[in-house]
Amino acid sequence: MISFKDHFSDVAQDYARYRPHYPEELFAFLASLCRRRELAWDCATGSGQAATGLARFFERVVATDASRQQIENARPDPKIDYRVAAAEESGLSPASADLVTVAQALHWLDLDRFYAEVRRVLAPGGALAVWSYYWLHVDPKIDAVVRRYHDETVGPCWPPERALVARGYASLPFPFEPVASAPLSIEERWDLAGLVGYLSTWSATRRFRESTGEEPLDLVIPDLLAAWGDPAEVKTVRWPLEIRVGRR
Repeated sequence: MISFKDHFSDVAQDYARYRPHYPEELFAFLASLCRRRELAWDCATGSGQAATGLARFFERVVATDASRQQIENARPDPKIDYRVAAAEESGLSPASADLVTVAQALHWLDLDRFYAEVRRVLAPGGALAVWSYYWLHVDPKIDAVVRRYHDETVGPCWPPERALVARGYASLPFPFEPVASAPLSIEERWDLAGLVGYLSTWSATRRFRESTGEEPLDLVIPDLLAAWGDPAEVKTVRWPLEIRVGRR
């Protein structure tokens, strides 16, 4: 097993509960690129946010993650085969996958070895799709509080790979024939508890706790309450998606 940087196993249950869902339009678009829809491989699946979307369009989905805790907390689906496996050693047969996806996780992978694995497992006419999201948008007051938390409160605790997400993976090599995609966004309807739960899943939140022994969310909740208003009020939270798609 290849070693990996595990930033999320100890928050796997919260990750499954609070990470946002990807839009149906994304999976419909990706499925439309494939000559056949027999098998999709969702790499670094986490708790299965992308895998469950793919299962609506593909006969079978293999969803892998190097974290056993994430797999144990993944969302069950009869069409999804969850496996503990490294991104660089999927265990899939050659030329078996019609689509490979990596959602919000490409920055953690050994790219040379992962891309070699993608080329090995993709079927003729298959595609690789990777995507990320960064800043959330609710309204200017709330957005400003979240940004201060991100940049100042837990800013020093972000791993260096986070900068790759901020650039939408544009600076990463992507040795596949590019395919254009339409602009898409994630949208959730959350009360304040939903937003705070999402912030709790950030790797920098966890690292702050470990390094200081304190809860960083306690430092931001008063400002969030002031900006949000009634904490039970449900608001729309939106993240623009940065998508890169290519064919082998």
